[in-house]
Amino acid sequence: MAHEVVERIEKLGPEFAALAPENEKLGKLSDKTAELMRSAGVIRLLQPKEYGGYAAHPRDFAEAVMALARYDGAAGWVAGVVGVHPWELAQMDPRVAQDVWGANPDTWIASPYMPNGIADPVDGGYTLTGRWPFSSGSDHCDWNFLGALAGDGKGKPAQPPGVLHVLVPRSDAPIMPDTWDVIGLCGTGSKDVVVENAFLPEYRTVDQSDVQFGTAAARFGRTETLYQLPFTSMFPLGITSAVIGICEGGLALHLAQQRDRVAVTGVQVKDDPYVLFAAGEAAAEIQASRMQLIDGISGLYDKMEAGVELTIEDRSMVRRNQVRCAWRAVAALDEIFARSGGNAPRRDNPLQRFWRDAHVGLAHMIHVPGVAYHANSLTAMGLELPPSMQVLI
Repeated sequence: MAHEVVERIEKLGPEFAALAPENEKLGKLSDKTAELMRSAGVIRLLQPKEYGGYAAHPRDFAEAVMALARYDGAAGWVAGVVGVHPWELAQMDPRVAQDVWGANPDTWIASPYMPNGIADPVDGGYTLTGRWPFSSGSDHCDWNFLGALAGDGKGKPAQPPGVLHVLVPRSDAPIMPDTWDVIGLCGTGSKDVVVENAFLPEYRTVDQSDVQFGTAAARFGRTETLYQLPFTSMFPLGITSAVIGICEGGLALHLAQQRDRVAVTGVQVKDDPYVLFAAGEAAAEIQASRMQLIDGISGLYDKMEAGVELTIEDRSMVRRNQVRCAWRAVAALDEIFARSGGNAPRRDNPLQRFWRDAHVGLAHMIHVPGVAYHANSLTAMGLELPPSMQVLI
């Protein structure tokens, strides 16, 4: 059975779809879209139960993101990115959860995790300075997870380098307007944020390696399997789910539009074996992407639930497949878009928005295949990964 959040998204689907053009025009999610997402509860799926969340299986999270992206790629993308942050927050000092959710469990957190700033140690914490692009959904978020290099106390990166994830209130990380001018996923509002010499209490920081390897939660006595999964498996899950959902939405729209279309040759598309072959093949490829992505994260969850320690080979295989899922789904969408007729690229046809959104989603660094495939081949041969590769596996 589908999770209740997925069922609510499906019921609200026509409303999400109707709002998608407005989100694209605004360059961010509309207030109404954000309101509907809150009412569906999609951002609270991975949130701890004691703070109004569902602490759901990551499979349910992936399916909810896909469902939303089928109606609006931008809303699905924001759900996939912002929806992972409650999962990470649950692994930190409980004071952080109280800061963020104490007054409102529907408070959202944005993130650019790139270490574009320096956190310089001072008494009681750090001072942070930097600029971060790609803060998806930031207009509706009150906090930001930011990546930062640990400083040396003099404003320079410490040696050897260390990376922190730090949590900053929006008041310390203002959004830079007009910094998200793109050809796809326009409605995500993934703008730049800037921090200038803001103080960070020590407890609002976590070492990236602790989150990466799933060891952060145990420091504060949290034992649920969900919160022990590695960051490099969970963060890509939301992003790739959004891309697959976008491709599912494009496929559904293609089929609806082809039903009564007559090609320039005078042949009804329903009688054109080539278009129908491409549609059937694309449907199989997109469904395979969905199933493989869910199978990967479910397999990791099941192993951890059984008390089996995850190996680098386990993580590497899931990352390899996650990357391939995204590329396979978008390639399938390309095949049907090319056979959708001359009206497909018109701006008033939502199909071209799905196509653009899918390609921009594929451009996210988490989908770059080089390191993921390289690392998997090394682990399959029983060879060690260099530290630089382990960060992404």
